[in-house]
Amino acid sequence: MSLADFFSPINVSKITPKDGYYASHLGVKIEVYEQAFPDLEERKFDIAIIGVLDDRGAINNQGCALGPDYVREKLYSLNEGNFKSKIVDLGNIKAGEKVSDTYIALKMVVSELIKLNIFPLIIGGSQDLTYAQYMAYEVLEQKVDLVVIDSHFDLDESAEDTIVTNSISYLNKIFLHQPNYLFNFSNLGFQTYYINQDSLRVMDKLFFDAQRLGEISGAIHIAEPVIRNADMISFDISSIRASDAMANGNASPNGFYGEEACQLARYAGYSDKLSSIGFYEFNPAYDQNGQTAMLLAQMVWCFLDGFYNRKKDIPLQPKTDYTIYKTSLQDDAHELIFIKSKKTDRWWMQVPYPTMGSKNERYHLVPCLYDDYQLAIAGEMPDLWWRTYQKLN
Repeated sequence: MSLADFFSPINVSKITPKDGYYASHLGVKIEVYEQAFPDLEERKFDIAIIGVLDDRGAINNQGCALGPDYVREKLYSLNEGNFKSKIVDLGNIKAGEKVSDTYIALKMVVSELIKLNIFPLIIGGSQDLTYAQYMAYEVLEQKVDLVVIDSHFDLDESAEDTIVTNSISYLNKIFLHQPNYLFNFSNLGFQTYYINQDSLRVMDKLFFDAQRLGEISGAIHIAEPVIRNADMISFDISSIRASDAMANGNASPNGFYGEEACQLARYAGYSDKLSSIGFYEFNPAYDQNGQTAMLLAQMVWCFLDGFYNRKKDIPLQPKTDYTIYKTSLQDDAHELIFIKSKKTDRWWMQVPYPTMGSKNERYHLVPCLYDDYQLAIAGEMPDLWWRTYQKLN
């Protein structure tokens, strides 16, 4: 089966401005599936935009299946940045007869694009599509570090039937799925009054990462190492405050500011490890003057800007591009090793595998902040190091 079988083409005339595009607009730079499906085998594309027209899993946000073309309308009218983009817009994945059919289509599309070294950028649709995005890595037989940017943990405690998958329970499916390809899960921007304390205890027990909105907002750089460690990201538009992004049936007074959401998207693009991202739950039915569509378009633009400024900053390749720092804790129980990139000033920690651990690797590299290094030289154990060490056991 060809990937073209999953997609419907874009009617560009419906989203083109009355006066057309300028030569610098992304609407001119992006190759769009309008008539003939693009030849992906030529390997001339870096990024593929994918719309998904399915919101049957949306809770209190029906209508978000219509979102992709509204975002395209705004995105195509933005100017190309200081980069030469090689982007293809594959159109929209049609909703299958059943939601599971849509999942299979998205899973196959994402896995095939990654195999072709083309980055899948998904515009949904409801956030349960994250499950299909994750399942693509099962096809690739790849361990996954998953980051979800959301005000909630989408673990519906009331769902007795774990087979049900929707926008507030899809994490159940990911956490319980066998075989398990999930190495780490991180939530950025949760708001505690939306979270069952039992869920927080589960996160802590599994040594997963969860950072409150109050920790990150106003200090958005704290999120950068978490995003840098991700293989895939799912971004729920409802994590942005309603005054900046009201186009969501679950919009809340509190959340990230629009510029913070753009910075998170740029961090994602800048990460050398990230191999797919999905922006979900944008609902044009709630949009006013296209403001949320424009914000989401600007987030995608910031992602592209980060992507085309990637530095191939992979630790110790070559060693001359990095500085190694060693420090011991107060009780000398562990020697902590930190690595700093000379190119980007970004930091990593080496966390050793246990004696009976991986036969191929002696340590696991974890992105971190300079603050973690400062904590270590003061003789204290960084929490990130300890949680990672426990996961490796």
